[in-house]
Amino acid sequence: MSMRGDMTMIQGDLKVAAPIRWAMVGGGRGSQIGYSHRCAALRDNSFQLVAGAFDIDPARGREFGESLRVAPERCYADYPTLFAEEAKREDGIQAVSIATPNSTHFAICKAALEAGLHVICEKPLCFSVAQAEELRALADERGRIVGVTYGYAGHQLIRQAREMIANGDLGEIRMVHMQFAHGFHSEAVEQTDPGARWRVDPRHAGPSYVLGDLATHPYYIAEMMLPALRIKRLLCSRQSFVASRAPLEDNAYVLMEYEGGVMGHLWTSAVNAGSMHGQKVRVIGSRASVEWWDEHPNQLRYEVQGEPVRILERGMDYLYPQARQDDRIGAGHPEGLFEAWSNLYYRFALAMEAQDRGDTEAVEALGIPDIDAGVEGVRWVENCVRSADAGAVWVDYV
Repeated sequence: MSMRGDMTMIQGDLKVAAPIRWAMVGGGRGSQIGYSHRCAALRDNSFQLVAGAFDIDPARGREFGESLRVAPERCYADYPTLFAEEAKREDGIQAVSIATPNSTHFAICKAALEAGLHVICEKPLCFSVAQAEELRALADERGRIVGVTYGYAGHQLIRQAREMIANGDLGEIRMVHMQFAHGFHSEAVEQTDPGARWRVDPRHAGPSYVLGDLATHPYYIAEMMLPALRIKRLLCSRQSFVASRAPLEDNAYVLMEYEGGVMGHLWTSAVNAGSMHGQKVRVIGSRASVEWWDEHPNQLRYEVQGEPVRILERGMDYLYPQARQDDRIGAGHPEGLFEAWSNLYYRFALAMEAQDRGDTEAVEALGIPDIDAGVEGVRWVENCVRSADAGAVWVDYV
């Protein structure tokens, strides 16, 4: 087996026929995530930032938009004005990203779809399955793409694990272990950090904190790796170790029983003192296991029973082709969160382009976290909260 890095696919070619005219709602100065969206969207020239409603304070939002070289007249005071005014322009926006607190996602996403726009939304998509289903029906009716930014889902080694599992390299799948457990909120940091404050306030965060804010990331990665798995029932126990956060949890454990007998376990926490990030997914089969850790995203552990551990490296030609098609630089050089986000964004752009020409097969082949992923994330959190609030009992997954 050759061990060289495969350089043949790294050309930097443009991905779409023309950049998609794009706006942001939120993501202004002080946003924890706005810069990630812009870096990802603009990196491959798949999107062009031409408008926005960047801040709840119109003057501050306009100043920030102008600093990004957005025309002053296209830096709007709020999202209804943004959508209405852009619809009047021949060169109006085609897509919008939503980077605002959770409580606003449903209304903004609904308004964007009603305005005929493609949408990229931070998770959670909304607070309830009923709302999520309403958005899915509207997206289907309008023929629009809704992408959800599960950032690391764009990393190539997630696709490598998916192909290994599908190819039977692990044998029969038995268990899936997931975690996202950092320690940065081990104390009540929300008392001085506005970005943390809204995340622990039910009015803005919704029915959960770490289940929705953290756990849905590894949960979706596991869905990518194992697309055929369906949850049969689950049990969730959640805690508020920083008491002032109650009723929202800063730690939770979830057990899942999938159809066919596969078992799953997910631990999520913001009080795992000493941990930097702690997002991992481990899939265990009858013959072998794979494990991916986002602090070492360029390596995938492949452990065959009775054999030495293999560390599969990003960019090498022993990987499946699906794990090499998004490489941006040769093997040995690290790629991480920004590259994964960029991979998601260019795939969102390709999906929008394909949807506009009616090519649904091309959309499906891209494998993006779409409206269905957004609905499923909301459904999973809703079931977890239902179990935990009933006393950490098994509940049928509905």
